[in-house]
Amino acid sequence: MPTTLVIDRARAEDVAAIVALLADDVLGSRREDPDDHASYLAAFEAVDADPRHVLAVARRDGRVVATLQLTILPGLSHRGATRAQVEGVRVHADERGSGVGSEMMAWAEAEARGRGAKVLQLTSDSTRGDAHRFYAGLGYAASHVGFKKRLA
Repeated sequence: MPTTLVIDRARAEDVAAIVALLADDVLGSRREDPDDHASYLAAFEAVDADPRHVLAVARRDGRVVATLQLTILPGLSHRGATRAQVEGVRVHADERGSGVGSEMMAWAEAEARGRGAKVLQLTSDSTRGDAHRFYAGLGYAASHVGFKKRLA
């Protein structure tokens, strides 16, 4: 029988598990370095200190099995609507297909609403077909074309 899933703010001791989730796919394995503890801990501390960011984890039996980052973005467009951006959604390979990702996204939607957001948006690498189907199944529309430019 599956145990209860608990979703809450990440803690410093979760950073290694979060980085392992980020590194556990074709794209992440090329851009993440789980041995660079100091960089990830410094990034965690910056995110955790900013009230407009929430780095969340899902735990099952105390083990981190999923993560995402939610950022609240105030703005002037759409009559001053606040938006929320979700990034870095990852689910442990053992948990994929179990509903954990859907629960994490439902949590993010509720958290965003509670913080006054009118829109929850996300980006997903163009090669992540399974992720695109997942988000479409949750009601997200592929409504925009995104662009990125590396600055460093």
